[in-house]
Amino acid sequence: MSSTPLSSLHLAVALDGTGWHPASWREPEARPRELFTAGYWADLVAEAERGLLDLVTIEDGLGPQSSHFLDPDERTDQVRGRLDAVLIASRVAPLTRHIGLVPTVVSTHTEPFHISKAIATLDYVSAGRAGLRVQITARSNEAAHFGRRTIPRIEAYDHPDTREVVADLFDEAADYVEVVRRLWDSWEDDAEIRDAATGRFIDRDKLHYIDFEGRHFSVRGPSITPRPPQGEPIVSALAHQTVPYRLVSRQADIGYVTPHDAEQARAIVAEIRAEQETAGRAGEPLHVFGDVVVFLDDDQAAAEDRRARLDALAGEPYTSDARIFAGTPDQLADVLQELHTAGLTGFRLRPAVAGHDLPAITRGLVPELQRRGAFRRAYEADTLRGLLGLARPANRYAAA
Repeated sequence: MSSTPLSSLHLAVALDGTGWHPASWREPEARPRELFTAGYWADLVAEAERGLLDLVTIEDGLGPQSSHFLDPDERTDQVRGRLDAVLIASRVAPLTRHIGLVPTVVSTHTEPFHISKAIATLDYVSAGRAGLRVQITARSNEAAHFGRRTIPRIEAYDHPDTREVVADLFDEAADYVEVVRRLWDSWEDDAEIRDAATGRFIDRDKLHYIDFEGRHFSVRGPSITPRPPQGEPIVSALAHQTVPYRLVSRQADIGYVTPHDAEQARAIVAEIRAEQETAGRAGEPLHVFGDVVVFLDDDQAAAEDRRARLDALAGEPYTSDARIFAGTPDQLADVLQELHTAGLTGFRLRPAVAGHDLPAITRGLVPELQRRGAFRRAYEADTLRGLLGLARPANRYAAA
């Protein structure tokens, strides 16, 4: 289990376009004309690193954003379109030194071999600060982009007729991560000899076939990319209920969850720990981060007014799977510390307006947590695993 004392909360920020509120792009600080530039993303991540955050996640998908969770919409008054999250992370990596970079990867329809290579490359480019957030898609229109399989149209993830479909997609995601991890291990750490005198660049005996056979994948390996600096970059996933909790418990280093109060957080953590034991990982570290959407201002009324104004621009109240907080940094610090006592080891904050709420996190919330002795005052490790207190894993294929 991962235990985090009050003095060492972990903090992450989830970056999504101009912010998580659908009207965020209309704010003066939003920079919508720069959204598809490298400089925009570099500035956001630099701000997050200025606040000593553990990591940023970068949203992605296989279709345009939509106000309907399972179908595309026809709205033109909200941000539509994305840059590739892995490529954003790779572009930003050389411009940063400490913060973890965790792009979203959709396991449905994509190949684990390609993703293992991309994230391993990101780990090299960032000198050991890479991770991934694995995500499924059950959208039938996105399956049509690839033409290799058909996913029936579903009304909701928890609909009785679709539970089997969704459970199968999460089982596929678990196998996907297993293949990715094995491919990272398919090169031993000292497989590269680089001996010009003898003409040997690699030791072929230290490259391994993974020979994975499952219901969803049959992958021989080895990878074409040497084992990443972290051994295995961080794997994370967002989870709302039992089936995705099982994915987190089987394969993740971090699970992002969405409790709305301490009692719910305590129940979610207990369920994840029980699933972790069932999966045979009871002794392994596993972080559980709570997701919170934040509207942060120096005055609570100002934060609430800003939320109401954005809702009016959007034409409807903003809702979220996660708790929505509108208030001051010290009030948010109170909330996070209360949720921390329920067993959460950290938090992934979703800025409602990236240009406004991200600096409010780094320049308002972080100093308040530091004042309380609840957050670091300097980076204390060179890798993302180090920041999270996770050991570099042994290679499963190396001889003991």
